[in-house]
Amino acid sequence: MRKWISFPKQVGVASKQAHADFPEQAIYEREVGRSGFFGPATHFHHRHAPTGWSEWEGDLRPRNFDFNKLDNVATESPWQVPMLLHNAQCKFRIWHCNKNMDFLVRNSDGDELLFIHEGRGELFCDYGHITLEKGDYFAIPRATSWRIEPLEPMHIVMIEATNSAYQLPDKGLVGNHAIFDPACLDTPDIDDAFKAQYSEDSWQVQVKRHGKVSMITYPFNPLDAIGWHGDLAPVRINWRDIRPLMSHRYHLPPSAHTTFVADGFVVCTFVPRPIESDPGALKVPFYHNNDDYDEVLFYHEGDFFSRDNIDKGMVTFHPAGFTHGPHPKAFQAGLEFRKKFTDEVAVMLDTRNALEMGEACAGVENPDYVNSWKAKDDNKA
Repeated sequence: MRKWISFPKQVGVASKQAHADFPEQAIYEREVGRSGFFGPATHFHHRHAPTGWSEWEGDLRPRNFDFNKLDNVATESPWQVPMLLHNAQCKFRIWHCNKNMDFLVRNSDGDELLFIHEGRGELFCDYGHITLEKGDYFAIPRATSWRIEPLEPMHIVMIEATNSAYQLPDKGLVGNHAIFDPACLDTPDIDDAFKAQYSEDSWQVQVKRHGKVSMITYPFNPLDAIGWHGDLAPVRINWRDIRPLMSHRYHLPPSAHTTFVADGFVVCTFVPRPIESDPGALKVPFYHNNDDYDEVLFYHEGDFFSRDNIDKGMVTFHPAGFTHGPHPKAFQAGLEFRKKFTDEVAVMLDTRNALEMGEACAGVENPDYVNSWKAKDDNKA
């Protein structure tokens, strides 16, 4: 078992508590940590903002994509949409489902997580029928057959756990009912709507395996279960059912907002919450080096207080290896207590291994995003 070379030590002027009560001569804190926010960490206090760069060269840079502008995502099948961000353990896609699927799909590469960004619809799968609404997560176990009948156009974020399974996070000291009670999880039902789609007509199933799609034809609709029992099933939870962990005296790390875990990555959900009220507590996300994880944020709705010029449907991608944190306006607002409450909903994907960008990302990237932190020259108008 690996053991970190770590022990607490203090050099120079530093606060006793992370994210609170900074030294008067240094208002900027930077966290350098390993294993996401779970390993050993050091907190530096700086005279200047750690993101106050004046120039940036090279590909390792913060990126911003406007996925509202994507082409070729309103496809008949979810397996036809372009790959956006991916590695061996995780696939991130956007799919616009605008019409009824008259076929089934099955992902044999891994579990699939759907997040309903816009719209609503009826989903039918091996386990029954369920209505999906805006803001719903729906985790589908590997090799489950499913289809959607949209009630209105649906914009869906799809995150595949390649060759692994989605699980709930270990809630530790806060107990099993914190963040959300497992009783909030819904499963599909063998209801009248499901029974009404029993059919002796020919149906096809598009099965994806190793990224390739095969077609299986049945002389009947294979969604013909009359019942089931067991502890493996798709589950739904809406972000409105999530009750975030909070501390009025300490800004909690993103890991406190974990919703699902899988091999090599986690999915977190940021929902509206009160901002820390203790005078000495940091009020905005802290500057940090997340040197073991790539970070992806999908902005669902609200006022994204730590970012400038970000609208719903956009995505930021911060590869591991550089310091990042709040934009200057957001940091200043935190110092001045301008906001008392966050009004944002965002889905975060943190991956242990580096993500690659698909070709579709290049056409919707804002290349000036890296300059949004750039140090201001006070001598210029």
